Amino acid sequence: MYTFEETLQLINSEIEHIDWNKEPPGLYLPIKYVLALGGKRIRPAVTLMSCNLYSDNVMLAMNSAIGLEIFHNFTLLHDDIMDRADMRRGKPTVHKKWNDNTAILSGDVMQIEAYKWMTQSPADKLKEILDLFSRTAAEICEGQQYDMEFENRENVTADEYIEMIRLKTAVLIAAGCVIGARIGGAGAEDARKLYDFGINIGLAFQLKDDLLDVYGSEANFGKKIGGDILCNKKTYLLIHALKKAKGKDAEELNYWLKNINPEYACEKVKAVTELYNRLSVKDICEEAIDYYYTKAVASLAEVSVPDVKKSELRGFSEKLMSRKD
Repeated sequence: MYTFEETLQLINSEIEHIDWNKEPPGLYLPIKYVLALGGKRIRPAVTLMSCNLYSDNVMLAMNSAIGLEIFHNFTLLHDDIMDRADMRRGKPTVHKKWNDNTAILSGDVMQIEAYKWMTQSPADKLKEILDLFSRTAAEICEGQQYDMEFENRENVTADEYIEMIRLKTAVLIAAGCVIGARIGGAGAEDARKLYDFGINIGLAFQLKDDLLDVYGSEANFGKKIGGDILCNKKTYLLIHALKKAKGKDAEELNYWLKNINPEYACEKVKAVTELYNRLSVKDICEEAIDYYYTKAVASLAEVSVPDVKKSELRGFSEKLMSRKD
């Protein structure tokens, strides 16, 4: 069995050897730049680890794993433009280092490149893999659309938010689990259970991201703490704060939601964080993280391979939940 660290080494080595020295450089250098920033490599990692549940040859799933990672990074280029994000993994985002048009076009090429890598999957599983990948790609766009629409809605529910992050974040992790497992030789029932595992660990992962954006360390997190607060992003924390706030707390929260003056950015982050503390929404978010993490572990437990083979995926899941970045 490959450890997560060994899996990560294989993935990073493969990414480092991709030749992006193509013409015109202005199109391909941003791709090389964003992939060199690293990241957690969650999608390719679960792809190879899921394959490893059934096969000792994880390289069978490497092309699919790289395709998923390139596609994920493509979505980040476009998301950062929409969110006007300045930093990604501690470095300037592509649209800040170059410009919006470059980030859009380089992102478009990354989407095409992702499909090229996916088409190099094993021939006997190719149609199944491409069908799942295409469906997942569309779902991610649906999730992003919901996310944008939530910006202009005051009555977003917690259930709607969970569905949005299921589409925007969790489905790509789940797809990686299924693609890797099927390439390795998993049957349909195990693939379904691994999909459920991927969805629930993906939901827990995104809720953890919401929490870290408020309560994490900027040095560890790789981007400014409080960014979601400053742009009034409808996170799980804010949705519950809006629901729970009464009287003076409601007045204060609404005041800060209307205050978009950058001169008061530090005061806004501090004030809203203090409101979150008073309203105990951190506890609510942590309870949700635990709920989806427990569901993920339960789905993994039902996969019909020996427990020892599932130890790396279990350990990987635990690390995601205990992370501080």
